Amino acid sequence: MGSDFAVGGRFPAAFMSAGTSSFTDFLSGYAPGMLPGHEMSGLPAGSSLDLPHGTTIVAAACDGGIAMAGDRRAVAGNVIAQRDIEKVFRSDEFSCVGFAGVAGVGLELVRLFQVELEHYEKLEGRALSLEGKANRLATMVRGNLGAAMQGLVVVPLFAGYDEDSGAGRIFSYDPSGGRYEEHRFHSIGSGSVFARGSLKKLYHEGLPVQDAVVVCLQALYDAADDDSATGGPDLTRGIYPTVATVTADGFRRLPDAEAGQIAQAVVAERLQAPDGPAAPLRPEPAS
Repeated sequence: MGSDFAVGGRFPAAFMSAGTSSFTDFLSGYAPGMLPGHEMSGLPAGSSLDLPHGTTIVAAACDGGIAMAGDRRAVAGNVIAQRDIEKVFRSDEFSCVGFAGVAGVGLELVRLFQVELEHYEKLEGRALSLEGKANRLATMVRGNLGAAMQGLVVVPLFAGYDEDSGAGRIFSYDPSGGRYEEHRFHSIGSGSVFARGSLKKLYHEGLPVQDAVVVCLQALYDAADDDSATGGPDLTRGIYPTVATVTADGFRRLPDAEAGQIAQAVVAERLQAPDGPAAPLRPEPAS
C-alpha cells in the first residue's frame, strides 16, 4: 500500500473521505484483492480438495447466554492437515463466531468481521445490535459467493448475547449469504449431523452455562465418533476443543486447562458408557 501514498506521507483521498460505517465496503472499493477468497478465486475447480478444511462447530443457548465449541482438526482430503486449529473466536464483547469450510478463507472472514464490528463502533460511537451484526456477516458471506461456486466454501456460525432481550441467540448461514436464526442449538461442518443428534438428545430449556458447555463437548465427542474429519479430545497431546461462552458479563474463552478438565471428564464417562448419556424416556413429573 506504500506506493499509494503521496509525497510527504499523506493518506490517499479514499482514507480522508467520510465513507460509510462498513469497513468491508471501504475495502471492496479501495483494495478488493484483500477481501477473503479473492486471491484464490482463480483456482481451477476441485483445487479446494487439497486445502485444509475446518470441520465441526456447535452452539447451544443457555440460561442468560450461549455456549459455542469447535473441534481442533483441519483436514485436506483424507489427511489431517492440522491438529490444533482454532475455529471459534471472539467477534466483539457480546458475540462469537465459528466457521467450517476452507480454513484460509474462514480465518480471513473472521478477521475481517472483527474489524468490521470495531470499525462501525468507532465511527458510530455505539455497537451494532446483535441482529445488525448477523446481517453484516451475511453480507460478507455473500461477497464470497464467486469463490464458493469454485469450491472455496466457508460458512460461519454466529451467536451472542442480545442485550435487548437478555437471551442468547444463534444464527447460521448458507454459502449464498442466507441468514437463519436457529432456536435452542445448532451445528455446522462435516460432523454436524451427528452433533445435532447428540444436542437434540441432551439439550433442555434453561440449561446453566456450565451444563451447556458440557452438552456441547458431548456433541463434539459424538461427532468425532462417527465423522473422521472431526477431531476428538487428544489426551496424549493435550489438545482439547475450543470453548467460548457469551453472557451479560461478555465474551469468555475457557482457558485450555478448564476446557481440558471438562473434556477429560467426558472421555472418562465414555469409558464406562461409550455411547454417552441417555436422554430420559419420560418427562420429569411436575412438582
